[in-house]
Amino acid sequence: MNLEFLQYLSITIEAVIAIFGLMIVSNKKKKLGWGIFLTFAIYVIYDFARLLEWNINQNLLYASFFIATLSMLLVVLKIYKK
Repeated sequence: MNLEFLQYLSITIEAVIAIFGLMIVSNKKKKLGWGIFLTFAIYVIYDFARLLEWNINQNLLYASFFIATLSMLLVVLKIYKK
């Protein structure tokens, strides 16, 4: 059974989460939405780059993934502090 469609579904969900991040910024006026958007936008690009074998420097991909992870860490820390 080929479950490749799960990867595409996951990328779609990541994109939806990124859009919700922007909606949190624009509709709810919460700056934390930027961190959510940044994290999941990077995840979408990262996943597509790997899945479609885009010719992108691996170090750039690793650095962007690290930035996304750090971004979400900062978001959850801010939420925790509230």
